[in-house]
Amino acid sequence: MSKIAVGKKVPDFNLPATGDKNIKLSSLKGNYVVLYFYPRDSTPGCTLEGQDFRDNIRKFSSRKTKILGVSRDSIKSHEKFKTNQCFPFDLLSDEDEKLCNLFDVIKQKNMYGKKVMGIERSTFLIDDKGVLRKEWRKVKVDGHVEEVLEAVKELKK
Repeated sequence: MSKIAVGKKVPDFNLPATGDKNIKLSSLKGNYVVLYFYPRDSTPGCTLEGQDFRDNIRKFSSRKTKILGVSRDSIKSHEKFKTNQCFPFDLLSDEDEKLCNLFDVIKQKNMYGKKVMGIERSTFLIDDKGVLRKEWRKVKVDGHVEEVLEAVKELKK
């Protein structure tokens, strides 16, 4: 599968999600989709990012925009994270890294002086026809959700 690019249609995907569901991109047609990749459930930065999306969910929903979080964690881990943080959106489990590889978010990172491969915090905005409209890579949590919301507002004008 080729990598995604802004202005191109995102290939359909189907991943297990919280709530005992499988989510297909094609089933979300007619909605904008914010797909945010994060390194790990229940870590400080990932928790803050999820809370920011949670706290702004009404603003996204009013613009027919679905939020989906993605990491390599298991569904069991996702369920606990979602419940503990009261996330009103689903978390997708990409344990085999297919979606991570499609979006090219697996990068070499330095963890306590040791080189490891992990998810680089990244967000992608997909329009109601399945076309990638914007991407953010090497995301810093602070102010990020507001930036994504502004991009949705601009595209929905």
